[in-house]
Amino acid sequence: MEVLLLEYRKAKTENAGEIYGLVQATIKAVYPRYYPKEVVDFFCRHHNLEHILADIGRGDVGLLKEGDQLIGTGSRDGNHITRVYVNPDFQGRGYGSHIIEILEREIGQDYDTVNLDASLPASCLYERRGYRTVKHETREVENQAVLVYEIMQKQ
Repeated sequence: MEVLLLEYRKAKTENAGEIYGLVQATIKAVYPRYYPKEVVDFFCRHHNLEHILADIGRGDVGLLKEGDQLIGTGSRDGNHITRVYVNPDFQGRGYGSHIIEILEREIGQDYDTVNLDASLPASCLYERRGYRTVKHETREVENQAVLVYEIMQKQ
């Protein structure tokens, strides 16, 4: 029986397409349970290949793999966690918490607080990790649909 180990490492440019595919698939599988189509489409446009490539170029993207399987990805910008996604087939197993823990350690080397904008499906995960909501936000997208999210912070 082959035992595969989890590996979290910095993403490289050649990983961008794989990360983009994971992020898009996760948004399309999970977000329709929480948001209208227009908001799901907004998230898909926001987390586009160009943004992922820019984040990789700054060294701000990590990926979690088990063997050749991409399990999840995490990104940051300064002390702001900006993108954490786990393949829907692997959700509920602690992989998202593992990615967040790594990002928090990285951020903690230079900052006293960690900030993030939490979508509805992710806000409970962050609350369990000690984040508190500092502000409720809304953003109107197309067709008067409204994106609702939380601005959260952890010391």
